[in-house]
Amino acid sequence: MFRAFAVIAAIALTGPVLAQDRAQTLADIKQELSVLSLEIQKLNRELSTTTGPQLNLGGQSGIDRLNAIEAAVASLTSQTESLQNRINRVVSDGSNQIGDLQFRLCELTPDCDLADLPEQASLGGETGAGLPATGTGQQVDNTGAELAIGEQSDFEAAKASLEAGNYEEAAAQFAAFTLNYPGGPLSGEAHFLRGEALGQAGDWNAAARAYLESFSGSPQDARAPEALYKLGLSLNELGQSSEACLMLEEVGNRFPGSDQVGPANASRGQLGCT
Repeated sequence: MFRAFAVIAAIALTGPVLAQDRAQTLADIKQELSVLSLEIQKLNRELSTTTGPQLNLGGQSGIDRLNAIEAAVASLTSQTESLQNRINRVVSDGSNQIGDLQFRLCELTPDCDLADLPEQASLGGETGAGLPATGTGQQVDNTGAELAIGEQSDFEAAKASLEAGNYEEAAAQFAAFTLNYPGGPLSGEAHFLRGEALGQAGDWNAAARAYLESFSGSPQDARAPEALYKLGLSLNELGQSSEACLMLEEVGNRFPGSDQVGPANASRGQLGCT
């Protein structure tokens, strides 16, 4: 069934890409790996010093020097917290991209079974190890996850457009959100709601891609079972009925205790899946 999942994603969502040869696809993956490597090198350079410390701790009295030290500590704390947030996002986004590349390479490799792939660890080990849990000027969502400034408000604005029935506008807003806050705690939900908006607008190909992004990027998220279920429905809308049946079956295989198993099984019955 893991192999079936890979086949479905490859066949149903690539569309014109199926006409490309394997060399082109491998070239694309190599290019993405080069970009990812460059981003990691940039991050690594941020951990290297460029000059010696330049702290002005002079003053006419002990109080002046103490005030200068407190100001310097506050500035360094703020910079550290800002870098922590950025590093956490690079680690999350980079790890997701590596997992996606691993998935795609397996599809192109004969006799590769996704079930045999090792579990992908986060870049650099545990994210944010040894750093403060939250930072000055940062927001947190209802699960306690750290959000960038403006992240919650941008998400709510896109969600408001969706609820108001402005589906194309909502899809564009969610697309911009996932680009502006890659790998953030709301990313999986944003991809899912983008799929909802695109489905309402009748763009089932883009909706299927959004649901797949939601599931593959956050496979342990609470939305993952529903994203997989909606992906199956989207495939059926695209005329990929046999692939849709396999995807709907995957809901029960991966999430046997989810409340989406019932709707997925009912949809399988309606589609005449065997």
